[in-house]
Amino acid sequence: MAHDMPSTSVSGTVRPREHLTEREIDRLMAVARRDSRYGHRDATAILVAFNHGLRASELCGLEWDQIDFARKTIRVNRVKGGDPSTHYLSNSELRALRRLQRENPPGQHVFTSERGGPVTTAWFRKMFARLGEAASMPFGIHPHMLRHSCGYKFANQGKDTRALQAYLGHRNIQSTVRYIAMAPDRFRGWEKE
Repeated sequence: MAHDMPSTSVSGTVRPREHLTEREIDRLMAVARRDSRYGHRDATAILVAFNHGLRASELCGLEWDQIDFARKTIRVNRVKGGDPSTHYLSNSELRALRRLQRENPPGQHVFTSERGGPVTTAWFRKMFARLGEAASMPFGIHPHMLRHSCGYKFANQGKDTRALQAYLGHRNIQSTVRYIAMAPDRFRGWEKE
């Protein structure tokens, strides 16, 4: 499937793109904080998934021993044969994660259900779709769009393709190249004098 073309969702409706803008992600987090029973957890899940390009299963499996508050890092264990890596956490992530840790009962998983066990990918899909509707998104959304959004964000910032490949844990560079191909500013500065 070409990634610069609109894609069809499971429901048969056409999405104009497979990523979200940072403004749309901020809107989803604001709606989560305002409308969700566990708004802080839900908004933090969106923030962490977007900032680190996490798949739903990587987010749901995230454990506290992967977070190093002293070093301000997160150890990302990739699925699908991806390469693990260590990323830096932003100050907003550190604050959100510390609050989440304080508010949750002790346990190994970062994101937990009301019963204390780890959240599931089904929960993440449903929560994300519900927030999309509540935020009046113009098309249906799914959690993997956060991973694509991360890739497009860094590609638009001009990040090196190999570095982006390592950040997202892609084994094959072809999985990363799609973000670079879509970056609207990739030829900025190439104009002749």
